[in-house]
Amino acid sequence: MTDKHSHNDSSLNPFPIKKLDDLIRPFIVPPGQKISLAKDHDPAYKAHYLKKSEAESELQEGIEALAKYQDMLYAQDTYALLIIFQAMDAAGKDSTIKHVMSGINPQGCQVHSFKVPAGEELDHDYLWRCSRALPERGEIGIFNRSNYEEILVTRVHPEILEQRQIPPNLIDKHIWQRRYEEINNFEKYLSSNGTIILKFFLNVSKEEQKKRFLERIELPEKNWKFSVNDARERTFWHDYMVAYEEMFNHTSTEWAPWYVIPADHKWFTRLVVAGIIYAQLKALNLNYPKVSEAKHQELLQAKEMLESQK
Repeated sequence: MTDKHSHNDSSLNPFPIKKLDDLIRPFIVPPGQKISLAKDHDPAYKAHYLKKSEAESELQEGIEALAKYQDMLYAQDTYALLIIFQAMDAAGKDSTIKHVMSGINPQGCQVHSFKVPAGEELDHDYLWRCSRALPERGEIGIFNRSNYEEILVTRVHPEILEQRQIPPNLIDKHIWQRRYEEINNFEKYLSSNGTIILKFFLNVSKEEQKKRFLERIELPEKNWKFSVNDARERTFWHDYMVAYEEMFNHTSTEWAPWYVIPADHKWFTRLVVAGIIYAQLKALNLNYPKVSEAKHQELLQAKEMLESQK
């Protein structure tokens, strides 16, 4: 296990995809612009110049490149990286996290999965439980679902708001606009204090979701991943798409943009997510900490002592 401020001169591997910006640009939700999921984002899209076998190989190279940058992020101890995943059920959040982050040192990364709030969580504001799980400087924090559930699920099922311990006079027609503003302000505060935020929506089609649901039922080893409620929520598909579009159009900002990632082909999803994370880390211009001259002299003395010892 290395010390948090250790120095390492190993060279950085570039991400294997040439013109990485061209690969990832179509998936960003432009701040201040309205999008339509149906018209602007195809869940089955995959770059015509990429084959599955090539993409899987390039992902492995990309994972190695990510590991190098994570090492510098951890050593520099200045920025934190928060990665948020939102999606409909069976879009591949778990497997994307598993594959893309497979080369990351767990010492500098934590994953938090947020379920239906309960107990102490309900006695606090809706941002409380997520703010408690924010990554420290030098670390990567991953949210599998997040505070965004409170403008998605609760919007599709407004009766949930009545079950929350919220003053009744605050549950009015302006609640969603207030929450968009609150989340934007919260993320602006984090950004202004050195937390980089990446937000991914894994955009799976309704047809592909059905296929994956049936697979979870038919394969015994996947039965645990499915519940009857998953099928019930599917009947609200249109309502969820409206809620997601509203969320993107109001909360994709310059400091915390949304990326809508095609999710019908998991191999393509993983490559694009890895590429975006890599591009963001590279843009930080990370470096290993440089020791002072006094510290450098101490190291030289320690080297002499070690070399003289048997």
